[in-house]
Amino acid sequence: MKKLDKLVLSSFWGPFIITMSVVVFVFLMRIMIFYIDDFVSKDLGIFDYAQLFFFFSLITVPTALPLAMLLSSLMAFGNLGEFFELTALKSAGISVVRAMAPLFIVAIGISIFSFFFNDRVSPWANLKGYSLLYDIKTTKATLKIKEGIFYNDLPGYSIKVDEKEENGKLKGMVIYKHSNRSYELGNTEIILADSGRMYSINDNRYLVIELYNGTRYTDEVNSGGGRPAYISSSMNGASPNFSNFSRNGFRHYRLTESLSSFGMKRTDEGQFKYHEFMKNINDLTSTADSLRTSYIETQKNLVPGSQQYYSYNYKEGTDKTIKSGPWIDSLLAIPLSDSLKKEVLTNTKNASASMLSYVKSQTDYLQTKLKDANKYELEKHHKYTQALSCLIMFLIGAPLGAIIKKGGFGVPVLVSILFFILLYVLTNQGDKWVKEGLLVVPVGAWMANTVLFLAGMYFISKARSDSRLFEKDVYQMYVKRIKTKWASRFGKTLLMES
Repeated sequence: MKKLDKLVLSSFWGPFIITMSVVVFVFLMRIMIFYIDDFVSKDLGIFDYAQLFFFFSLITVPTALPLAMLLSSLMAFGNLGEFFELTALKSAGISVVRAMAPLFIVAIGISIFSFFFNDRVSPWANLKGYSLLYDIKTTKATLKIKEGIFYNDLPGYSIKVDEKEENGKLKGMVIYKHSNRSYELGNTEIILADSGRMYSINDNRYLVIELYNGTRYTDEVNSGGGRPAYISSSMNGASPNFSNFSRNGFRHYRLTESLSSFGMKRTDEGQFKYHEFMKNINDLTSTADSLRTSYIETQKNLVPGSQQYYSYNYKEGTDKTIKSGPWIDSLLAIPLSDSLKKEVLTNTKNASASMLSYVKSQTDYLQTKLKDANKYELEKHHKYTQALSCLIMFLIGAPLGAIIKKGGFGVPVLVSILFFILLYVLTNQGDKWVKEGLLVVPVGAWMANTVLFLAGMYFISKARSDSRLFEKDVYQMYVKRIKTKWASRFGKTLLMES
């Protein structure tokens, strides 16, 4: 390896590693902030969060690679231009394209890595990450009781506390208990206590409720399944007297309930495999082909399937069109009574409504099939476009750095963000047009890369000619030249008129 190649590569790898780490971190934090409400008050361990961060870090890699490639290549050649190293290379007869050669090879290698990562690792990471996220979202919040508000998340209980003290003691507790067997009958047990406390045991698997100085009211449900009604409450604020209720006072009462419903339960990952993000290229191709085959078969069966809505027979011509037969004239020649005409019109209206419903349902079905097929095929193309975008971003970043001649995280970051936003907007717009049926899948999928590739070729041509494309004095001189030309032309006109 020549010293020139070592110089260029040493200027590239440092910014690339830093940029890649920062970009992955930023994308990861964006995802975490988006789902922050689903993590609050969940009894999750560090291992669960570590798994989630790991999977979503892998998911962000294909998106982060193009931006890291653009920014690091722009910074590398911007630093070389800022410290006149590119000028020294040109004076030695070495072109900018030759200086870009080692990074071009690196960009090809990164593109190949991105392709295999996107095809093999990303589907696995998406499946693991989003299935884990779903399990976290569906996990119940931990047991947190607020003062004066009934807490109903503990199965079979409604609990209210009047006051919570710092030492964990609870005052003025009211507990409504309803068994699963008779939940539709309402509260079968009411417990009132002056004070109490709640804590978990056996690694948060069981909840213990200890109550002090209270009364327990139990509804005695009869054997026939009915519930006797209570009569009335006593006067002057005394304890209520319920018909067929039992009442027991206590100084200390202890309840123990399982907290299994609060733990996170893992869902079968097979439920998420239908999504296009969970499939590799072979699976996407197979699914898209099967959907298009089903679409074609449904189209062929439209006419035969519509025969059930007609009360007459028709014949099909050689050109696959429906031909009317002599039955029309014979039908019109038959005299019909008013009642029969009404019946015929009613039957016709019902048949037309049924036919319209059939056509609408089949149209919706065909559109859904076509959209799903385009969706899977679009994702298959994105496996290639995301990988190739790493190389295209290099073709933009390297010549731009040589033209701008500014290193660091100032101008390069601004320019990189602008082109990355352009890539993002063009990609989303192409996807939208494909899903709306305005573009075929290959055109919509490759639109962003095509536009940016042309921009990269333009910047390379400018870098080869040592263009001063981003230097303001060039445009100042151009504006000054136009002003001088206009002044001389209008000056001559005024002299001629005078």
